Amino acid sequence: MATPCIAQVTFQGEGFAKPVVARFDMPHASSDGGAILLKSVDTHLGLTKRLAGCLVDERQPGKIQHQTIELLRQRVFGLACGYADCNDAARLGDDAIHKLLVERDPIAGPALASQPTLSRFENAVEWPALRDMAHVLADTVIEQQRRRLTGRAARITLDLDPTDDPTHGQQELTFFNGHYDTWCYLPVVATVTFDDEPEQFAVAAVLRPGNAPASRGARGILRRLLAKLRAAFPTAAFRVRLDGGFASAKLFAFLEREQVEYVVAMASNARLEKRARRLMGKARVRSRQTGQTAHLYGETRYAARKWRRKRRVIIKAEVVRHPGRAPKNNPRFVVTNLADPPQTVYEVYCGRGDVENRLKELHYGLEMDRTSCARFLANQFRVLLTLAAYILFQELRRRAATTTCADAQVTTLRERLLKLAVWVERSVRRIVLHLPTAGPWLPEWHRIARGRRDHVAGASDHLARPTPVAVSLAAPPQHPAHAPEARHSRVWEESPARNHVSIPEPGPYGPSRAQRTSSPCTFMHRAG
Repeated sequence: MATPCIAQVTFQGEGFAKPVVARFDMPHASSDGGAILLKSVDTHLGLTKRLAGCLVDERQPGKIQHQTIELLRQRVFGLACGYADCNDAARLGDDAIHKLLVERDPIAGPALASQPTLSRFENAVEWPALRDMAHVLADTVIEQQRRRLTGRAARITLDLDPTDDPTHGQQELTFFNGHYDTWCYLPVVATVTFDDEPEQFAVAAVLRPGNAPASRGARGILRRLLAKLRAAFPTAAFRVRLDGGFASAKLFAFLEREQVEYVVAMASNARLEKRARRLMGKARVRSRQTGQTAHLYGETRYAARKWRRKRRVIIKAEVVRHPGRAPKNNPRFVVTNLADPPQTVYEVYCGRGDVENRLKELHYGLEMDRTSCARFLANQFRVLLTLAAYILFQELRRRAATTTCADAQVTTLRERLLKLAVWVERSVRRIVLHLPTAGPWLPEWHRIARGRRDHVAGASDHLARPTPVAVSLAAPPQHPAHAPEARHSRVWEESPARNHVSIPEPGPYGPSRAQRTSSPCTFMHRAG
């Protein structure tokens, strides 16, 4: 029976044999029960703890209800679970799992921060903290890969790719961009690839004004990433792949000083098209003979007016055919210092196309483009929080390598692993999460949860006496409204051990500025 406090909906005469009653009367429950996996990943990496150490809290200590690290974790785990806006805080303030993720008591702990508190938190961050956070994100990814590969990699490939971030308000430094035909920001994302592995790991994301040229900040990002990667992988060779917007004399000179391999696309011009004329003629003949799209590859030595010397340019002569359309010439050019055959070099360049999938994950999976703050620095802070959430997903996907989620994107990982109904119980000794006994992805979830023990054992973030979280896949006990009090005192001993996965949780942390290493260099250039 519905009461003013318990909402109830009845479905009757809609194809069911009996009336179906939906009651919203389950306390201490959540739809994000699987997010405990991301919490385990974060504990292993120490990511949110290190990020919080970059932030300066200037509030009066006696009036603080929400610590800096709690606010940061609330935003990062909220983004990971699909809640991109601070407005969602009002809906999640009493969510048991989200309180557990910020290391509050899921039953009796105070509510999470409200939207105004989170908005003040985002807008209070200044430039030095953003710089240090960018270094922490890059260092975390590189150190994790160094441990995974034991410092051995034959070749490391860096990719930079810009993307548009449409804006719909009066944000600072948002401008109209003719190429994208909209008012926007132009963030750039950096990824690294090790040897011939298919996975590309995001290591940096820098927000830029909407009218910034594609090459803005590229040399600074590459310089700092190369220094970090060389320290972690001293014997590796390095390769840089960039699209045509980055091609400039200064960039080529920088890459040659750094002694790295490079494959950089270049926009077509009259001189290059003249060099490709003979090869394009052969491609047209082949396309006409076969009736299919034709590709031919060649090379030339070319120097633009501002270049000090000639460089090798790969030519791809392509004639594109589509049914019902006239053939279309599509010459492409790539500047490189590689000595491989032209077709091989161009295929190396085409490998950077997978960066688009990383951008799609950031845009559509984590809503990196939700940069609706008035301040530019607050929007850069949001971009870094999104990257932090993505780094957690990258590590989760790596742990799922032996499951059907090995190649899953962010939205799929969230749907399969995080969005699980859960009922939370707590005793003096531990917390139990009661999950469904049936589900399409429970075997994968269970395998990932059990496989994380090797990672957790080596983590340095645990306190001496952590509070364990037990995940129960057994049938849950009676509803608390109908169970006797004695039931709650015995549930911890009666739950079958074989259906439990204990995840030790560290205690609350305070931000420590002594733990971060400040650098005089910045990842991001001041806008303007």
